[in-house]
Amino acid sequence: MWDHFDAAKIDWAKTGGLVPVIVQDVRNLRVLMLGYMNAEALQATKDSGLITFYSRSKQRLWQKGETSGHVLRLKDLRLDCDADTLLALAEPAGPVCHNGTTTCFGDDETPSLATLADLAATIRERRSGTATNSYTASLFASGLTRIAQKVGEEGVEVALAGATGGANLASESADLLYHLLVLLEASDTDWLAVMAILRDRAQKKAASPAA
Repeated sequence: MWDHFDAAKIDWAKTGGLVPVIVQDVRNLRVLMLGYMNAEALQATKDSGLITFYSRSKQRLWQKGETSGHVLRLKDLRLDCDADTLLALAEPAGPVCHNGTTTCFGDDETPSLATLADLAATIRERRSGTATNSYTASLFASGLTRIAQKVGEEGVEVALAGATGGANLASESADLLYHLLVLLEASDTDWLAVMAILRDRAQKKAASPAA
């Protein structure tokens, strides 16, 4: 994560030695919190792999989660175009806010791609967990062929809902997405690989509108 990051490009002088750091969950891109780093905090983060801020109230370095254990494991770091703000992509080890919420902006209840990421994570837990009484666990127990059949069945339901006016289209589409995520997990295919393909196709489309 540090191979491409050049700390020398940070304009510390512009911000009085402290740069704001926006922290996003690397798994679902939720904005988790805002903190500040000085050069010493950045070096401490580099050395430990755990996000360390400079606390303006405590007037010292502060490793996120040093008391609660809810640390932020840094996965990537990016500098903005003005060289005075950092974006940290991190993996949180529990709720980020001291109030117990997922983020310092409260629990995110807005449907988004983060919802899909949460569902994929839950499905992965069901696959590797000990709970055997869940529907998801029973799907994994039924085997890859049956999971693939369920995706086909749900695809037909979506097509029928769309062809007959779409009254249940959203619900049937949710069923299809769920079963597709189960199939991807059962096939050891990361759903983000699908998103990467869609991104690449969209970029090619934008570069060549006639395509």
